Amino acid sequence: MQSIKLQSNITCPECGFSKLERMPTNACQWYYECQGCKTLLKPLKGDCCVYCSFGTVKCPPIQEGNSCCNNS
Repeated sequence: MQSIKLQSNITCPECGFSKLERMPTNACQWYYECQGCKTLLKPLKGDCCVYCSFGTVKCPPIQEGNSCCNNS
């Protein structure tokens, strides 16, 4: 059984700023403010959270093979 990764490097598509962040395990993160350019990131269509859209690691529920919160 593979362990769940709780950190993901999230990268802003606007300015390229990247930061290692700890993902929440009890909620989906639908918004993330880039610390470089202050752009408010939102999940891309079809993704459940900003980590699934802009992170190097998918959110914990997706890693476990479950469905994540749905913001649509």
